[in-house]
Amino acid sequence: MLKKFSTTDKLLFISAFLSLIFSEILYFKGEANAAIFIGIWVPSILAFGIYLKLVNNNKND
Repeated sequence: MLKKFSTTDKLLFISAFLSLIFSEILYFKGEANAAIFIGIWVPSILAFGIYLKLVNNNKND
């Protein structure tokens, strides 16, 4: 299953996952505003990954 993912896909997924973990750590340390700020990075990173996939598919067509 992991063979379908490119290196870029894996890096973006890892960065989104680390952002989520770091956001949760900040939240439980009591820094809710910083946690929310970093937490909204997760969908942005994943959306950027989708954008890259779409651009790459259009180049191949």
